[in-house]
Amino acid sequence: MQESWDIFGLLERGGFVMWPLLVVSVVSLAVTIERIWFWWHLHSARETARAKRLLRALRNGDRSKAEECLEEPGGVYDQLARKLLQEGPDDAIALETIEDLRGTTERFSGVLSTIITASPMLGILGTVTGIIQSFELLGGARTIVDPRDVSGGIAEALITTAAGLIIALATLFPYMIFKAQADRALGRFEAIVSAAKQGLGPTRNWSVRK
Repeated sequence: MQESWDIFGLLERGGFVMWPLLVVSVVSLAVTIERIWFWWHLHSARETARAKRLLRALRNGDRSKAEECLEEPGGVYDQLARKLLQEGPDDAIALETIEDLRGTTERFSGVLSTIITASPMLGILGTVTGIIQSFELLGGARTIVDPRDVSGGIAEALITTAAGLIIALATLFPYMIFKAQADRALGRFEAIVSAAKQGLGPTRNWSVRK
């Protein structure tokens, strides 16, 4: 059992396709850890409470209280609030700032989406190469003495398929969670702008959602 789950043994038995799958899995893990840290810090209980105080100050038009909330180092919400306090709650300024901040909230989403799509395809590629290897042995002129010669190609096919599916599934769930967090951030962006327009300037109907 221990030999079956040896990582280097699996890489060898899975063939050359296992190496790009290994690289993809490392990238997926690194991105997932970075995004978990980002969202955990941004939506922690402490930061959520501070965001509520900031919203209250903006709605009440209390500029000094809002600036007091922004004294501590913050994230994307603070950047938007500072911009609105400095240049006013204008639609164009708000939309431009939010579009810039989307690059931070949706960071690496394209990478994770690509991994989810590419991993099973790499697994299928390994399946095809493994089956080709087995059929070449069966159709060759050389007499097959050891059945393990043929089973090696079949094992390669199954290992790469399983590895590709596992990587895709392990990436899919964090990707969907991060997407939900990005949507939550977009909703908070709207709340900040609405509060600023209510307390600091004239209210005009607008939306940042597409």
